[in-house]
Amino acid sequence: MNARPAPLLNVSGVTVRFGGIHALTEADFAIPAGTVTALIGPNGAGKTTMLNAITGMVPVAEGTVTLDGADLTGLPSHRRAAGGVVRTFQNLEVFTSLTVLENVMAGRHSHTGYSILASLLRTPGFRRAEAACRARALECLDFVGLADMADAPAGDLPYGSQRLLEMARALAADPKLLLLDEPAAGLNSKETARLGERIKAVRDTLGVTVGLVEHDMDLVMGVSDYVTVLNFGHPLASGTPDEVQADPEVVRAYLGEDE
Repeated sequence: MNARPAPLLNVSGVTVRFGGIHALTEADFAIPAGTVTALIGPNGAGKTTMLNAITGMVPVAEGTVTLDGADLTGLPSHRRAAGGVVRTFQNLEVFTSLTVLENVMAGRHSHTGYSILASLLRTPGFRRAEAACRARALECLDFVGLADMADAPAGDLPYGSQRLLEMARALAADPKLLLLDEPAAGLNSKETARLGERIKAVRDTLGVTVGLVEHDMDLVMGVSDYVTVLNFGHPLASGTPDEVQADPEVVRAYLGEDE
């Protein structure tokens, strides 16, 4: 592969502590623009902590987090999301009592721009904004293959489709960087293959950079341009999938051992 593109996200020297425990220790992690970049490692390696540090869900004791050159380190989560960092979670976060379409529209509302009063009065501006929100949500559902389920209760979707619904809702926020935290958890092989195709399409069709935390190594190696390996809160190796799989330290620490 050619030289890496410039990083969209750059995590430099980040340390996260929980009491006396170092979940991350002077960790570096970069996600080049226009790529799918995976973060892997054994359970407890600090992968989700890294995503939490990037998105502002845990405080960073040392180091910096930048997106496209802008320092995010001290910003709250909602400011980072508004700046283009959007994520999904390990556990499903679907509003089961809402329709599929309403779930995706909920991910879009930070872009609507109308006031509470306008929504109560249902002003012309509110109606225009809601129509645009609905149209964008339908586009995102079409992208993940769920447009025909738009009016169904989200809780009625099969588990694998709910995972795709979460992706659609995140994409409705028009992220610069989409962070996926174990999106294949609980999926069967057919559902995982479908997910992998959508992840690659996020990069190739939508032009959105993707960060991926995942245990399914077939998925990781099949969709990723680059892979970083974490071990005990510190980066162990980084490179293309082929380079990482050939690294003896990685094999000993992770890839050669059962989860």
